[in-house]
Amino acid sequence: MNTGTHAIAPDERNRHIQININGELFPRDKAVVSVFDSGFILGDGIWEGLRLHRGVIPFLGQHLKRLWEGAKALDLDPGIPPADLRQRLYDTVDANGMESGVHIRLMLSRGTKATPYQDPAMTIGPPTIVIIPEYKTPDPALFQRGIRLYTVYVRRGYADVQDPRINSHSKLNCIFGCIQAAKAGFDEALMLDPHGHVATCNSTHFFIVRDGEVWTSTGDYCLDGITRRNVIDLCKANGVPVFERNFSVMQTYSADEAFVTGTFAGLAPVAEIDGRPIADGEPGPIMRRLRELYRDLIAEECDRGRS
Repeated sequence: MNTGTHAIAPDERNRHIQININGELFPRDKAVVSVFDSGFILGDGIWEGLRLHRGVIPFLGQHLKRLWEGAKALDLDPGIPPADLRQRLYDTVDANGMESGVHIRLMLSRGTKATPYQDPAMTIGPPTIVIIPEYKTPDPALFQRGIRLYTVYVRRGYADVQDPRINSHSKLNCIFGCIQAAKAGFDEALMLDPHGHVATCNSTHFFIVRDGEVWTSTGDYCLDGITRRNVIDLCKANGVPVFERNFSVMQTYSADEAFVTGTFAGLAPVAEIDGRPIADGEPGPIMRRLRELYRDLIAEECDRGRS
């Protein structure tokens, strides 16, 4: 069983969720898209992972901005204004009676193809927009246990091959990394850039702490994660030295702290990298402080409501 940041306990309520496909709600077992859909055939699409807290989706504006930037890069017209998609998201969670402890997967594909071929000109239907809200909460033991990372051979590539800044459906390199880490008995993959510097993890973003400084990658070879960017901004606003810079795996082994970030679990400690314990294996003081600051930031978002 996976013990990383996305480890969850089954929730019986998810058997009865309603899934939104192009503005229409379907029971889970009836929610389907065409086998000719661009996302299924080619991975031609983009997505966002969202959380619902107290009836509010925090940082939704940032997520939608990233979605629209990705759509623009792919020359993909979402076919719906951002305000309408925002309302569709809230209509979906409201129809499910959801308030908190919910993870939402928002997916946008180019739409249905006339035949299984990559040319966007073969698309004959409007874009496909799917919203899947599920009751999911991180493992409560995760914060004390920490996760174990394994440095894999699969690299985060150059932008002229497949730009890692685009949150595309085509995640095969991350899946390769995930498989290699799992086969080695670890929770998640630590991935390097083409130059051998630390880039990111297969499904989260990576930080270390050395001598009171927070380090993360330059961001040149990873998605600019919403939680990653919020943590960097929290450091700057609260007097914590933070640097987006190149560093090696060797430097991670001797870090005072290490942690990962993501929309699902927020901030989670890293206990071990490639079999080497990070410090004493316990969550460090800087990570603990940033985790509390991040919780406060989410609370502020929720207090603003759905505006």
